[in-house]
Amino acid sequence: MQKKFLFVMRSATRGGVRIRESLDMVMTAAAFDQAVRLLILDDGVFLLKRGQRPEASKLAPVAPLFEALALYDVEDVWVERESLEARGLTEEDLVIPVGVVERADIARLSAEHDIVVSC
Repeated sequence: MQKKFLFVMRSATRGGVRIRESLDMVMTAAAFDQAVRLLILDDGVFLLKRGQRPEASKLAPVAPLFEALALYDVEDVWVERESLEARGLTEEDLVIPVGVVERADIARLSAEHDIVVSC
């Protein structure tokens, strides 16, 4: 039986173990034919920012991991509009296409899923 997963990312820990583990969970659930969606809030929007140079801090880039989500049929990636705006970003600044949701819609969005994982 297919479950609907919503993974919520809030942290901008670029290149760290935490973000890689979170994306591993996302891809693993998707590999087992679960409906997987990703919601990115707060400083997590910086993870998707185009043009990052993590090599300056000796961290591996995370953009390729987000770009690989489509290979796992994770096509629903949403970002919160207010998080983007508060950080001076737009959809065009991001490395992958995303849907934009309003803060007021997040509770409804979460309720539509069987499992919500905050990572």
